[in-house]
Amino acid sequence: MIALKCPEIKVTVVDLNKEKIKEWNSDDLPIYEPGLDEIVKQCRGKNLFFSHDIPKAIEEADLIFISVNTPTKMYGRGKGMAPDLKHVESVARTIAKYAQGPKIVVEKSTVPVKAAQSILHILKEAQAHDQKLHFQVLSNPEFLAEGTAIVDLANPDRVLIGGESSNKGLAAIAQLVRIYEHWVPRERIITTNTWSSELTKLAANTFLAQKISSINAISAICEATGADVREVAHAVGYDSRIGSKFLQASVGFGGSCFQKDVLSLVYLCEILNLKPAADYWHGVIEINNWQRRRFSDNIIKELFNTVTDKRIALFGFAFKKNTADTRESSAIYIAKHLLKERAKLHFYDPKVTETTMRHDLRRVTENELVDKLVTIHSCPYEAAKDAHAVVVLTEWDEFKTLDYEKIYENMQKPASIFDGRLILDQTNLRKIGFRVFAIGSAPTQSFNLFP
Repeated sequence: MIALKCPEIKVTVVDLNKEKIKEWNSDDLPIYEPGLDEIVKQCRGKNLFFSHDIPKAIEEADLIFISVNTPTKMYGRGKGMAPDLKHVESVARTIAKYAQGPKIVVEKSTVPVKAAQSILHILKEAQAHDQKLHFQVLSNPEFLAEGTAIVDLANPDRVLIGGESSNKGLAAIAQLVRIYEHWVPRERIITTNTWSSELTKLAANTFLAQKISSINAISAICEATGADVREVAHAVGYDSRIGSKFLQASVGFGGSCFQKDVLSLVYLCEILNLKPAADYWHGVIEINNWQRRRFSDNIIKELFNTVTDKRIALFGFAFKKNTADTRESSAIYIAKHLLKERAKLHFYDPKVTETTMRHDLRRVTENELVDKLVTIHSCPYEAAKDAHAVVVLTEWDEFKTLDYEKIYENMQKPASIFDGRLILDQTNLRKIGFRVFAIGSAPTQSFNLFP
């Protein structure tokens, strides 16, 4: 977005992965995001460049954005909760090694509070041995959402910049503010101290995840009482103190941010000896996992309490529509539960590749089960052919307009649909002949054979 909105600024994106850089310089970009392709092709070769020459890029840059992945640690201290900062530290050391003059280093990656301090310690050590060097570290977290990232960047609710309160710190903040002012009104650019900026990113994602888990908890009550979660969410959302966004009940949240950031906040609370706060936020994750388990258990129950050797079509693998990102997708965990019951799973997703699907499934279950029981299709009608059930796991718009009469005709009977995203016309599906089960709606076609 900087390259698009600031044509006088040269933007160089660097990566150690030469193949990834090659893809960024090709017509086939390595990620799918609506609108991204057009911007890259408009700016590339003019003021936007992709390179694996990291030393040169560091030497020439005035501002350096650290935008590396910070996944949850799966080893050692903090395993399963703490963010893994090895890539952040590696970048900081690389900057210290190749910088030839003053640099403003901007922390874009989602990091725990005080991470900027560790970056600064590394850079200050280099500065102490070379008088030409001077570093300021800013926190500038991103609040965009995959699928709408370009729109979010072009018209953000706010831009947050944190830095030191010293004169040099304020000057560095002002430089970054001037860049954003090319397209963001000044009143939407918030400046804080570094630690407030870092914590705000975690808090924002945790609040959003909490909202999703809240409506999902309500969806379970709706199914048990006859209330409709869509009607409840609609009425609750009219309260201006709550708002209507993120009140869409579903099989649970996924993506690279929510679970990782909630767990990071839980870990922070634990190391600060704030156990009640840690337990409170961990409950958000527990509800999300429970919602996935509850949904898959209902599939099994309504298919006569066994799915062994039954063909089940799963529509969607991405964690949300308009992205090919599958990180922490609920589809992975629903599939895991069904594979344990030896169901034959037939997947269709318009953007996710077979390689990605099989890789993700092999991370959570036995390779033998994936090889034997999983089939990937390029057509939803083929995926649903001879299936006992269709399960909607991603809210792709195309799933709303499929020919469900055609799908019904080619399925085993009784044919069932499990709508995990509340995007289908349940009334019409019942008229066609489907048994329909949807998140947050009391089942009216349950055989009630099993408790």
